[in-house]
Amino acid sequence: MTPNPITISSDASLPEAHELMQKHKIRRLPVVDHGELVGIVTRGDVRGASASEATTLSIYELNYLLARMPVRHLMHAPVITISPEATIGEAAKLMLKHKIAGLPVVADGKVVGIITESDIFRGVVADWENTGAAVNP
Repeated sequence: MTPNPITISSDASLPEAHELMQKHKIRRLPVVDHGELVGIVTRGDVRGASASEATTLSIYELNYLLARMPVRHLMHAPVITISPEATIGEAAKLMLKHKIAGLPVVADGKVVGIITESDIFRGVVADWENTGAAVNP
């Protein structure tokens, strides 16, 4: 788990979200308003924000509009979360069940961390290195 993850407000623009993700080398941002988790936005959401090919807008007009689009129009809500007391196995099962790659960790209504598939994979690798598990046991 990554404690105290980078978050963004629902009023922030798509370019702001993209810049935060690039700067911090992260793929998802919990969306927090007034201390409360209201959504989550991923790198794929930001990259996929585009208009239909049927639009009559020019590329310049389109970019102008997208640059002003708030994250709230793109975020996923409600958010599937997990508590800090949950096990890594519970987090992995929840991610598999919902086909998601990360879960905000929430305690008392506040985002206190985020656990991702990369975190789980690092744990598995460390465990297997310690046990010397073979690829084909």
